[in-house]
Amino acid sequence: MPVLADLLSALRSSRVEVVDLTAPLSASTPVLQLPPPFANTTGFRLEEISRYDDRGPRWYWNDIHTGEHVGTHVDAPNHWLSGKDGHSVDQIPLRTLIGPAAVLDVSARVAGDPDFLLGIDDVREWEREHGPLPEGGWLLYRTGWDARSGDQDSFLNVSDGASHTPGVSPECAQWLAEEAPIAGFGVETVGTDAGRAAELEPIFPCHDRLLGAGKCGLTQLRNLAQLPPTGALLVVSPLPIVGGSGSPARVYAFVERA
Repeated sequence: MPVLADLLSALRSSRVEVVDLTAPLSASTPVLQLPPPFANTTGFRLEEISRYDDRGPRWYWNDIHTGEHVGTHVDAPNHWLSGKDGHSVDQIPLRTLIGPAAVLDVSARVAGDPDFLLGIDDVREWEREHGPLPEGGWLLYRTGWDARSGDQDSFLNVSDGASHTPGVSPECAQWLAEEAPIAGFGVETVGTDAGRAAELEPIFPCHDRLLGAGKCGLTQLRNLAQLPPTGALLVVSPLPIVGGSGSPARVYAFVERA
């Protein structure tokens, strides 16, 4: 049977399940907050144009107002200074946006330490159990943080003037950028870096190292608990914003079920 026909058959028979990894976009979607004097993005907002009324008797539609980096979104390489000469979001090769997913689960450790930083040894331990990271695939970092995504304060977790959310150590970020065969790195938090990443060297190491290496970031994912450690196929669908540094995206995974 041809490959695509076999996929359609598997979807219809539920041998393959589609798992939505996207946070719904609304005015309550949590948004990153940078301290002064830095400028911040706008949140998501709908502005009604007409709704079956005298502005348009048979149709309903809206203008949308949002930043590129709001909700579940892609960070293109040109989002960061280290990647400024790299791809904008419309230039990301399509083959990068579809690939195998490796899911690394540290949710139990993050439950006891919201400032947890993933290390190289953590990734190598995962590889010893599950095999090497997939060539051209995505490493998805499960921390359990999506349980907080319905509330801005809980999601950003700010106390003592700092945001306490999990991330990646500078050494691991460099290793993922330079040694790992992945095309991108995805997280459940508001950004790919830890809440206290401004205190690291370099600051915001995932942004600096991964985007500088031409790899992509993916943030505010949900439902990673529904994916196996290996075997899922990730699909990432950002808007092709010409010259854009990122875009909200619909993200889902194909998962084989027994």
